[in-house]
Amino acid sequence: MNFLKRHPVAAIVIAQLFGTSLWFSPNSAADDLVRVWSLSPSQLGHLTSAVQVGFILGTLLLAVSGLADRFSASRIFAVSCVLGASFNAAFALAPVELHQALLLRLIVGLCLAGIYPLGMKMVISWSRGSTGASLGLLVAMLTLGTSLPHAVRAAGGDLSWQGVILTSSVLALVAASDVFMLGDGPYLKRADGQGASRWGEALGMFRNREFRAGAFGYFGHMWELYAFWTVVPFLVGHAVRHSDIAAAVQPRWISSLSFVVIATGAIGCILGGSMSKRFGSPRVAAAALAASGTMCLVYPWVSSAGLGLCMAALVFWGMAVIADSAQFSAIAAKACPPTAVGSALAIQNSLGFFVTVLSITWVTSSVDQLGTSIAWLLFPGPLLGVLFLRPLLSRQ
Repeated sequence: MNFLKRHPVAAIVIAQLFGTSLWFSPNSAADDLVRVWSLSPSQLGHLTSAVQVGFILGTLLLAVSGLADRFSASRIFAVSCVLGASFNAAFALAPVELHQALLLRLIVGLCLAGIYPLGMKMVISWSRGSTGASLGLLVAMLTLGTSLPHAVRAAGGDLSWQGVILTSSVLALVAASDVFMLGDGPYLKRADGQGASRWGEALGMFRNREFRAGAFGYFGHMWELYAFWTVVPFLVGHAVRHSDIAAAVQPRWISSLSFVVIATGAIGCILGGSMSKRFGSPRVAAAALAASGTMCLVYPWVSSAGLGLCMAALVFWGMAVIADSAQFSAIAAKACPPTAVGSALAIQNSLGFFVTVLSITWVTSSVDQLGTSIAWLLFPGPLLGVLFLRPLLSRQ
């Protein structure tokens, strides 16, 4: 408890790491699920999209109702972790068919709506200044949380796919306990009484020019981000299978290298947060979008150049693709009133994750036909993101 109070931001970002491990837990066991459930790549993509749809619905409810600003962020976070852990465990343990599994993953997505944006609000409530840097740490933990099931899979040897998924549930319960004991911070007011956030007020934030520019830049970023994370195992698998690694150990290599590609994004988040202190969040976001957009264009040519170069390119791409995410949240938090921060972040997340459903569905349904050229389908996101950010760049 003393550690929590002395280092509240560290406690929150660790809880974010554990809580968001629920997000991609089935993807780390993709090979087993494809074999046991006879899934196509498109159906596996539907499992990911179901989580995104649940997250969209949950964040939209939090935004339009104002609940994210009416109630304690730490309590919403903790309850969401417990419920998410429960439904994630049901996915692993209950004898379900695909349509039932899709429903369970959708409910996990609903629960994640109470973890990710509320975690951002908690960091802001415990931070005095340097919001971009603090949120950079938080999104770094989201990135590690996304990659964590791959690490569990790689380290677990013969651990079953159910064991990998249940590990995420245990971690989410630990996150719930830590955040519940910590509570909310002193630097952000909760909306109550006459100042309470009203139904639909978050949608009105789009009349704010600064918020609108940052939000639409974020939507471009989101077109690329989750689709990239979804196809990382495919891109890594292509590179591994065209190397001299023995077939017997290729699955372990794919899990390990997928973890590396996604997890190194945490370094990009921390670097982006640090650079935002000097250059400002809009410029850092634009630079990251330009870097990841370049990788969308060049990777299909790099993919035939050997495992070493492929991994170097994917690691760089993994760092760039997420380095801007926290900066968009910092732009939104700066643009809106303190009593509406939770709702503003929730509506931005909700619409951004709707974009991810479109890109994930398109990418996973096309990967068999396009191979590594699938990267070109991601390019419109960073391109449009930079264009939307131009009004903020011209003001710096």
